[in-house]
Amino acid sequence: MPWMRKIAPRVCGLLAALATVPALAPCGNGASAQREAHPASAPPAGEGGGQTIRIGTNLVNVIFSVTDRQQRHVNDLTQGEVTVLEDGKPQQVFTFKREADLPLTMAVLVDTSNSVQPILPRLTEAGARFVDAVVRPGKDTAAVIGFGGEATLFQDLTTNAARLRRALKEIAGVGRPPGPGAGGGLPVPGVPFLGGTSIYDSVIAACEQLLGKEPGRKTVVLFTDGYDTTSRYQRGDAVEAALRAEAAVYAIGIGDYDDEGVDKGALNALCEPTGGRAFVPKGPSDLDHAFAELERDLRQQYLLAYEPANERADGRFRKIEVRTSGRKGLRIRHRRGYYAPAGLPGR
Repeated sequence: MPWMRKIAPRVCGLLAALATVPALAPCGNGASAQREAHPASAPPAGEGGGQTIRIGTNLVNVIFSVTDRQQRHVNDLTQGEVTVLEDGKPQQVFTFKREADLPLTMAVLVDTSNSVQPILPRLTEAGARFVDAVVRPGKDTAAVIGFGGEATLFQDLTTNAARLRRALKEIAGVGRPPGPGAGGGLPVPGVPFLGGTSIYDSVIAACEQLLGKEPGRKTVVLFTDGYDTTSRYQRGDAVEAALRAEAAVYAIGIGDYDDEGVDKGALNALCEPTGGRAFVPKGPSDLDHAFAELERDLRQQYLLAYEPANERADGRFRKIEVRTSGRKGLRIRHRRGYYAPAGLPGR
């Protein structure tokens, strides 16, 4: 495959102009509409012993993290303390557990626009250390995308951390891209794209073309100042694409600290509905701390699964809310909902 290729949001026919690039995910509802059955947890007290196995059911999986007022992760919740609601109605939880070992599929998106240029070398160095810490060989996969006015796939999904580090260096213009004989790659001088920032389009492309059909936990890690100037789509479209792909969006806010800085509000509005959050370092020297916070967030999570009482296959958005009881001051981060499957026979 080519060393790099352009990627763009695929919204039913939009990729006609990119006919030479094979699409990575089909148009439609995405993974959020294709939920799988999972083993159920032990039944509630009074219903007998043993474990009930739910076969042939569509369970909704919700990955969430919990922090206290000091932003410390809470890792000792029990199923009895947790309630999940769909469209305001309590649902029966079949699976509940701490989840630190589920394989992670990650798309790393790096802003290469003018406002981010001064910090790119420091960012990619810290990013390489983050990749080494998070990507477990043979288990986790990640891809690297550089974007300005358009997005370019520098490294497709791989478990090879060395390839990911090399792609980050190439984005910053500090490494040598492979020559024409190395897999058909073309040398690209310096940073590939300037003069525009298409954050939302790039998030949509990553979700629809890379993450939509992947199993397990899916995450977009976005490095940008939050100022979108050239996207064809809106922030709400990017949130919807992430929800359909069941991908959490995290952001590390970077930019010219002597200029307009980082639009943290825009990044929060993009990340929080998906179950992610935004980190804004105080300066370049604080990047490693931000990466460490992100790593902790990814490794200290819970997984619950429930079978929705509403079985209608109407394709509509269903709101999810996870609550805890018995403790005060806790903050729960999870995706705000999912899209029901549409038009399934017999429903």
